[in-house]
Amino acid sequence: MTSYEGTHRTVHVRVGSRHAQIDEQLAPTIQAIWECGFDTFTCCQDLAESNADWPEKLPHMAEWVESRRGWMLIDFPVDSGLAFLSAAANAGPRDAFYVRMTHWAAPDAWHVKIKPMDAAMFQEDQPSHFGLRLLQVSFPAHDLPELTRRLREHAAGRSVPPAPADWSTVGR
Repeated sequence: MTSYEGTHRTVHVRVGSRHAQIDEQLAPTIQAIWECGFDTFTCCQDLAESNADWPEKLPHMAEWVESRRGWMLIDFPVDSGLAFLSAAANAGPRDAFYVRMTHWAAPDAWHVKIKPMDAAMFQEDQPSHFGLRLLQVSFPAHDLPELTRRLREHAAGRSVPPAPADWSTVGR
């Protein structure tokens, strides 16, 4: 089943009782994430395309939108997001991919953020109550094949023994 609603084409992904319409480029990766037992909230295969109309209403967002061209996003509950990062790191070598996902100063470094959220955003008649509910992972689209491969390795129970990483791209 394919849908053309929204910005990106989507396909229906189902793993056990989990199912959703997922942007088609991310569908195999979300399937692998769910097969690993990790939960997700949302995802997007190109943040600039999805948010292209933002600058019309929010001019201050123009630079951000342009900077996200070719970048993907997956939102997780915090615990699942941390487990996802560990799985991706342990299922492959400590190579340039690993350095991008772990160090903020690497070329094409992933953006990983834990965002405090106020419950009052969704129930405005309630007092503010902040909690850590969302871990957001944004990464360049060129990392998607390796990420999916690593998740499949993790799901199969395979990992790579720890080894030193080449940190030269971040000045270490």
